[in-house]
Amino acid sequence: MSNEQNINPLNQYYNDDFPKQQQKAPGLQKDMNPVPDCGETSYVGTSQLKGKRILVTGGDSGIGRAAAIAYAREGADVAINYLPEEQPDADEVKALIEAEGKKAVLIPGDLRSESFSKGMVDKAVEALGGLDVLALVAGKQQAVTNIEDITTEQLTSTFEINIYSMFWSIQAALKHLPKGASIITTTSVQGYTPSSNLLDYASTKYAIRGFTIGLADQLAPKGIRVNSIAPGPVWTALQVSGGQPADAIPEFGQQAPLKRAGQPVELADMYVYLASEKANYVTGQIYGITGGIPLS
Repeated sequence: MSNEQNINPLNQYYNDDFPKQQQKAPGLQKDMNPVPDCGETSYVGTSQLKGKRILVTGGDSGIGRAAAIAYAREGADVAINYLPEEQPDADEVKALIEAEGKKAVLIPGDLRSESFSKGMVDKAVEALGGLDVLALVAGKQQAVTNIEDITTEQLTSTFEINIYSMFWSIQAALKHLPKGASIITTTSVQGYTPSSNLLDYASTKYAIRGFTIGLADQLAPKGIRVNSIAPGPVWTALQVSGGQPADAIPEFGQQAPLKRAGQPVELADMYVYLASEKANYVTGQIYGITGGIPLS
Protein backbone atom coordinates (compact mmCIF):
# COMPACT_ATOMS: atom_id res chain seq x y z
CA MET A 1 0.00 0.00 0.00
CA SER A 2 1.59 3.29 -1.09
CA ASN A 3 1.94 6.31 1.14
CA GLU A 4 0.51 9.41 -0.52
CA GLN A 5 3.11 11.45 1.38
CA ASN A 6 5.91 9.85 -0.66
CA ILE A 7 7.22 11.71 -3.68
CA ASN A 8 8.56 9.78 -6.65
CA PRO A 9 12.08 11.15 -7.40
CA LEU A 10 11.73 10.21 -11.07
CA ASN A 11 9.12 12.89 -11.69
CA GLN A 12 9.47 15.26 -8.73
CA TYR A 13 10.98 17.86 -11.07
CA TYR A 14 11.09 18.39 -14.84
CA ASN A 15 11.77 15.02 -16.49
CA ASP A 16 10.95 15.58 -20.17
CA ASP A 17 13.31 16.52 -23.01
CA PHE A 18 14.58 20.07 -22.65
CA PRO A 19 13.90 22.44 -25.53
CA LYS A 20 17.04 22.87 -27.61
CA GLN A 21 18.63 26.19 -26.63
CA GLN A 22 21.94 27.97 -26.45
CA GLN A 23 23.11 31.24 -24.90
CA LYS A 24 26.33 33.18 -25.05
CA ALA A 25 28.44 32.58 -21.94
CA PRO A 26 27.94 33.19 -19.06
CA GLY A 27 24.21 32.99 -19.80
CA LEU A 28 21.19 34.14 -17.82
CA GLN A 29 18.97 31.82 -15.83
CA LYS A 30 15.91 33.98 -16.43
CA ASP A 31 16.16 33.29 -20.18
CA MET A 32 16.29 29.49 -19.84
CA ASN A 33 13.40 27.21 -20.80
CA PRO A 34 12.38 25.87 -18.37
CA VAL A 35 13.79 28.25 -15.75
CA PRO A 36 15.74 26.23 -13.14
CA ASP A 37 14.12 25.71 -9.75
CA CYS A 38 16.38 27.25 -7.13
CA GLY A 39 13.84 27.11 -4.33
CA GLU A 40 12.40 30.55 -4.98
CA THR A 41 8.91 29.40 -4.00
CA SER A 42 9.61 26.07 -2.31
CA TYR A 43 12.54 26.31 0.11
CA VAL A 44 11.38 26.77 3.70
CA GLY A 45 13.93 27.66 6.35
CA THR A 46 14.12 26.54 9.99
CA SER A 47 16.53 29.13 11.45
CA GLN A 48 19.57 26.84 11.17
CA LEU A 49 21.93 29.69 10.26
CA LYS A 50 20.53 32.57 12.28
CA GLY A 51 23.03 35.42 12.52
CA LYS A 52 25.61 33.90 10.20
CA ARG A 53 27.39 35.93 7.53
CA ILE A 54 27.95 34.10 4.27
CA LEU A 55 29.67 34.80 0.95
CA VAL A 56 28.56 32.74 -2.08
CA THR A 57 30.42 32.85 -5.39
CA GLY A 58 28.24 32.28 -8.43
CA GLY A 59 25.26 33.28 -6.29
CA ASP A 60 23.20 34.82 -9.09
CA SER A 61 21.97 31.60 -10.69
CA GLY A 62 21.95 27.83 -10.53
CA ILE A 63 23.41 26.02 -7.53
CA GLY A 64 24.91 29.19 -6.02
CA ARG A 65 21.55 30.92 -6.24
CA ALA A 66 19.83 27.98 -4.53
CA ALA A 67 22.42 28.12 -1.74
CA ALA A 68 22.04 31.89 -1.32
CA ILE A 69 18.24 31.69 -1.12
CA ALA A 70 18.42 28.85 1.41
CA TYR A 71 21.01 30.67 3.50
CA ALA A 72 18.81 33.76 3.75
CA ARG A 73 15.75 31.70 4.66
CA GLU A 74 17.80 29.99 7.35
CA GLY A 75 18.55 33.39 8.91
CA ALA A 76 21.88 34.43 7.38
CA ASP A 77 22.97 37.67 5.78
CA VAL A 78 24.36 36.87 2.35
CA ALA A 79 26.85 38.40 -0.09
CA ILE A 80 26.92 37.03 -3.63
CA ASN A 81 29.51 37.31 -6.37
CA TYR A 82 28.72 37.09 -10.07
CA LEU A 83 29.85 38.52 -13.41
CA PRO A 84 28.55 41.99 -14.36
CA GLU A 85 26.71 40.44 -17.33
CA GLU A 86 24.67 38.40 -14.85
CA GLN A 87 23.23 41.47 -13.09
CA PRO A 88 19.57 40.72 -13.99
CA ASP A 89 19.77 37.34 -12.26
CA ALA A 90 21.65 38.86 -9.31
CA ASP A 91 18.97 41.52 -8.83
CA GLU A 92 16.37 38.77 -8.47
CA VAL A 93 18.44 37.04 -5.78
CA LYS A 94 18.92 40.32 -3.92
CA ALA A 95 15.16 40.82 -3.81
CA LEU A 96 14.62 37.25 -2.57
CA ILE A 97 17.19 37.67 0.23
CA GLU A 98 15.76 41.02 1.29
CA ALA A 99 12.25 39.56 1.31
CA GLU A 100 13.45 37.44 4.23
CA GLY A 101 14.52 40.57 6.09
CA LYS A 102 18.19 39.72 5.61
CA LYS A 103 21.04 41.82 4.26
CA ALA A 104 21.96 41.19 0.62
CA VAL A 105 25.33 42.35 -0.68
CA LEU A 106 26.07 42.29 -4.42
CA ILE A 107 29.72 42.02 -5.48
CA PRO A 108 30.03 41.84 -9.27
CA GLY A 109 33.41 41.02 -10.73
CA ASP A 110 35.67 38.53 -12.48
CA LEU A 111 37.20 35.75 -10.38
CA ARG A 112 40.04 35.40 -12.89
CA SER A 113 41.58 38.42 -11.18
CA GLU A 114 43.62 37.80 -8.02
CA SER A 115 43.03 41.35 -6.79
CA PHE A 116 39.28 41.03 -7.31
CA SER A 117 39.05 37.57 -5.69
CA LYS A 118 40.79 38.86 -2.58
CA GLY A 119 39.02 42.23 -2.60
CA MET A 120 35.66 40.48 -2.92
CA VAL A 121 36.21 38.87 0.47
CA ASP A 122 37.19 42.17 2.06
CA LYS A 123 34.06 43.82 0.64
CA ALA A 124 31.87 41.05 2.00
CA VAL A 125 33.47 41.26 5.44
CA GLU A 126 33.03 45.02 5.55
CA ALA A 127 29.41 44.92 4.41
CA LEU A 128 28.36 41.94 6.55
CA GLY A 129 30.40 42.83 9.64
CA GLY A 130 32.40 39.61 9.43
CA LEU A 131 32.38 36.24 7.70
CA ASP A 132 31.35 32.80 8.97
CA VAL A 133 30.87 30.75 5.81
CA LEU A 134 32.57 30.83 2.41
CA ALA A 135 30.61 28.87 -0.21
CA LEU A 136 32.62 28.57 -3.43
CA VAL A 137 30.22 27.59 -6.18
CA ALA A 138 31.20 29.62 -9.28
CA GLY A 139 32.71 27.67 -12.13
CA LYS A 140 33.56 27.75 -15.83
CA GLN A 141 32.65 24.84 -18.11
CA GLN A 142 32.98 24.80 -21.89
CA ALA A 143 32.59 21.59 -23.88
CA VAL A 144 35.28 20.92 -26.51
CA THR A 145 35.33 17.61 -28.37
CA ASN A 146 38.99 17.61 -29.41
CA ILE A 147 41.87 18.41 -27.05
CA GLU A 148 43.64 20.12 -29.96
CA ASP A 149 40.86 22.71 -30.00
CA ILE A 150 41.18 23.75 -26.35
CA THR A 151 42.76 27.18 -26.51
CA THR A 152 45.27 28.44 -24.00
CA GLU A 153 42.79 31.22 -23.18
CA GLN A 154 40.08 28.71 -22.29
CA LEU A 155 42.47 26.50 -20.35
CA THR A 156 43.81 29.44 -18.38
CA SER A 157 40.36 30.91 -17.68
CA THR A 158 38.96 27.58 -16.52
CA PHE A 159 41.78 27.06 -14.05
CA GLU A 160 41.74 30.68 -12.88
CA ILE A 161 38.02 30.60 -12.11
CA ASN A 162 37.73 27.05 -10.82
CA ILE A 163 41.05 26.67 -8.96
CA TYR A 164 43.10 29.85 -8.59
CA SER A 165 40.21 31.92 -7.28
CA MET A 166 39.66 29.38 -4.48
CA PHE A 167 43.23 29.85 -3.30
CA TRP A 168 42.98 33.63 -3.54
CA SER A 169 39.61 34.00 -1.81
CA ILE A 170 40.49 31.60 1.00
CA GLN A 171 43.84 33.31 1.53
CA ALA A 172 41.94 36.57 2.01
CA ALA A 173 39.24 34.98 4.17
CA LEU A 174 41.36 33.16 6.73
CA LYS A 175 42.19 36.27 8.74
CA HIS A 176 38.45 36.86 9.16
CA LEU A 177 37.06 33.35 9.67
CA PRO A 178 36.45 32.49 13.35
CA LYS A 179 36.63 29.08 14.99
CA GLY A 180 33.50 27.25 13.91
CA ALA A 181 33.60 28.73 10.40
CA SER A 182 32.91 26.61 7.34
CA ILE A 183 34.39 26.58 3.83
CA ILE A 184 32.37 24.73 1.19
CA THR A 185 33.86 23.98 -2.22
CA THR A 186 32.04 22.60 -5.26
CA THR A 187 33.56 19.73 -7.21
CA SER A 188 31.55 17.54 -9.63
CA VAL A 189 30.81 14.04 -10.78
CA GLN A 190 33.22 15.11 -13.54
CA GLY A 191 35.95 14.91 -10.90
CA TYR A 192 35.33 11.14 -10.75
CA THR A 193 34.08 10.05 -14.17
CA PRO A 194 35.08 12.76 -16.65
CA SER A 195 33.35 13.29 -19.97
CA SER A 196 35.71 13.24 -22.92
CA ASN A 197 34.56 16.71 -24.05
CA LEU A 198 35.17 18.38 -20.66
CA LEU A 199 38.87 17.70 -20.17
CA ASP A 200 39.87 21.07 -18.72
CA TYR A 201 36.76 21.36 -16.52
CA ALA A 202 37.07 17.79 -15.24
CA SER A 203 40.74 18.36 -14.45
CA THR A 204 39.85 21.29 -12.21
CA LYS A 205 37.15 19.24 -10.47
CA TYR A 206 39.66 16.47 -9.73
CA ALA A 207 41.94 19.17 -8.30
CA ILE A 208 39.17 20.55 -6.07
CA ARG A 209 38.81 17.12 -4.45
CA GLY A 210 42.46 17.05 -3.41
CA PHE A 211 42.42 20.71 -2.43
CA THR A 212 39.41 20.18 -0.16
CA ILE A 213 40.81 17.16 1.64
CA GLY A 214 44.24 18.73 2.13
CA LEU A 215 42.91 22.09 3.28
CA ALA A 216 40.52 20.39 5.73
CA ASP A 217 43.49 18.72 7.39
CA GLN A 218 45.43 21.98 7.46
CA LEU A 219 42.62 24.06 8.98
CA ALA A 220 41.20 21.52 11.43
CA PRO A 221 43.46 22.75 14.28
CA LYS A 222 41.99 26.24 13.71
CA GLY A 223 38.44 24.92 14.18
CA ILE A 224 37.56 25.65 10.54
CA ARG A 225 35.81 22.92 8.56
CA VAL A 226 36.28 22.34 4.81
CA ASN A 227 33.96 20.12 2.78
CA SER A 228 32.79 19.78 -0.81
CA ILE A 229 29.68 18.94 -2.79
CA ALA A 230 29.85 16.98 -6.05
CA PRO A 231 26.82 17.68 -8.25
CA GLY A 232 25.83 15.45 -11.11
CA PRO A 233 23.94 16.80 -14.14
CA VAL A 234 22.08 19.84 -12.78
CA TRP A 235 19.98 22.19 -14.94
CA THR A 236 21.80 25.55 -14.81
CA ALA A 237 22.86 28.35 -17.11
CA LEU A 238 26.30 26.71 -17.25
CA GLN A 239 24.85 23.96 -19.44
CA VAL A 240 23.12 26.14 -22.05
CA SER A 241 26.01 28.60 -22.44
CA GLY A 242 28.58 26.16 -23.80
CA GLY A 243 28.83 23.65 -20.97
CA GLN A 244 27.04 21.09 -23.13
CA PRO A 245 26.92 20.78 -26.92
CA ALA A 246 23.64 22.22 -28.21
CA ASP A 247 22.58 18.81 -29.55
CA ALA A 248 22.98 17.28 -26.07
CA ILE A 249 20.66 19.73 -24.30
CA PRO A 250 17.32 17.93 -24.95
CA GLU A 251 18.40 14.72 -23.19
CA PHE A 252 20.59 16.40 -20.57
CA GLY A 253 20.60 14.41 -17.33
CA GLN A 254 18.62 11.46 -18.65
CA GLN A 255 21.68 9.19 -18.44
CA ALA A 256 21.51 9.32 -14.63
CA PRO A 257 19.83 6.35 -12.91
CA LEU A 258 17.00 8.68 -11.87
CA LYS A 259 16.50 9.51 -15.58
CA ARG A 260 16.43 13.30 -15.27
CA ALA A 261 18.58 16.33 -14.56
CA GLY A 262 18.73 17.64 -11.02
CA GLN A 263 17.38 21.05 -10.10
CA PRO A 264 19.57 23.47 -8.09
CA VAL A 265 17.15 23.44 -5.13
CA GLU A 266 17.94 19.76 -4.64
CA LEU A 267 21.44 20.72 -3.47
CA ALA A 268 20.38 23.55 -1.14
CA ASP A 269 19.92 21.39 1.95
CA MET A 270 23.48 20.07 1.72
CA TYR A 271 24.94 23.57 1.42
CA VAL A 272 22.92 24.50 4.52
CA TYR A 273 23.97 21.38 6.44
CA LEU A 274 27.68 21.92 5.79
CA ALA A 275 27.38 25.57 6.84
CA SER A 276 25.59 24.70 10.07
CA GLU A 277 26.70 23.46 13.48
CA LYS A 278 24.96 20.17 12.69
CA ALA A 279 28.04 19.36 10.60
CA ASN A 280 30.59 20.34 13.26
CA TYR A 281 32.09 16.83 13.24
CA VAL A 282 32.30 16.81 9.45
CA THR A 283 35.41 17.97 7.58
CA GLY A 284 37.37 16.78 4.56
CA GLN A 285 34.28 15.10 3.09
CA ILE A 286 32.77 15.15 -0.39
CA TYR A 287 29.03 14.65 -0.81
CA GLY A 288 27.63 13.47 -4.14
CA ILE A 289 24.23 14.68 -5.32
CA THR A 290 24.21 13.02 -8.69
CA GLY A 291 20.88 11.38 -9.45
CA GLY A 292 22.46 8.02 -8.75
CA ILE A 293 25.69 8.35 -10.78
CA PRO A 294 28.36 6.77 -8.54
CA LEU A 295 31.36 8.71 -7.32
CA SER A 296 34.08 6.21 -8.14
